[in-house]
Amino acid sequence: MSALSKVTYFCRSAAVGLKQSPFVHFIAVTTIAIALFSAGMARGAARVLDNLLASLGGEVEVTVYLAPELDADEVHGVLSRVQALSGGEVTLVSPEDALSRLRTELGDLGEALAELPENPLPVSLELRVPPERRNPDALLALARTLRAAPGVDGVDYGEAAVQRLSAIARALRFGSLVAFAVVLGATVVIVAATLQLAIYSRRGEIEIQKLVGATDRFVKAPFLLEGLLQGVLGAAVALLGLWAFGRMLGPTLSALFSFLLGPSVAAPWVEPRLALELLLAGCGLGLGGSFVAVGRFLRV
Repeated sequence: MSALSKVTYFCRSAAVGLKQSPFVHFIAVTTIAIALFSAGMARGAARVLDNLLASLGGEVEVTVYLAPELDADEVHGVLSRVQALSGGEVTLVSPEDALSRLRTELGDLGEALAELPENPLPVSLELRVPPERRNPDALLALARTLRAAPGVDGVDYGEAAVQRLSAIARALRFGSLVAFAVVLGATVVIVAATLQLAIYSRRGEIEIQKLVGATDRFVKAPFLLEGLLQGVLGAAVALLGLWAFGRMLGPTLSALFSFLLGPSVAAPWVEPRLALELLLAGCGLGLGGSFVAVGRFLRV
């Protein structure tokens, strides 16, 4: 049998298998679609989380407190040095401006500051950190470098809050990864079980093929092709569901979270890269399930 004849036979056999057991294959396609839809939703949620971290990171400011004995020229020298070390925007805050801010933030209690004999606040520099240095490790390294700089008395950037937020993000990502692995494993098992029912319904055909000398690889090929088609169909259904979700609820989510995330949350839920990843994942799930099912049958 030529290669073209084999391919034609495999495709025809797979089409017959899909036609003979439509309900079984419907269950497998639905299972794959649900798993991939969940994965797509998780990716969308991860993107929203990343945008949230980036937006909160944009609000992180490193405050550098300068030594009180520095004169004006030395203060500007430290400012230039800090700007060179960080690569961010640096704003000089005088003691008077800092006290005025504190009075405003305290509200009615701020009037008590007028009784102070002198301004206790030092000259400080407010540094807006560039995006590439907003992660906890980079912020910690930057703070250590600035503390060692001449003329610097102290550095504060809300280290505890940044570390806590990053820990929450890591825990969410790890939890979603574990859940995704469990869902994928369960999907392969379900797909394999449903396909095994379809294979048993055609066991007479398989036995005849084995009697006339068909190899295991020849017997497996049509069923693997069935699994591949199931994966493609499942991915298509999942992508359609994600597209519909984005069209129906995307504008509502954009309006709901725009005060935190800005316009970036309005990005489409189905992107070319995500579509390719889900398509490949669907093919992998379908092939994996069919491979397990056929392997079990041939070992019996």
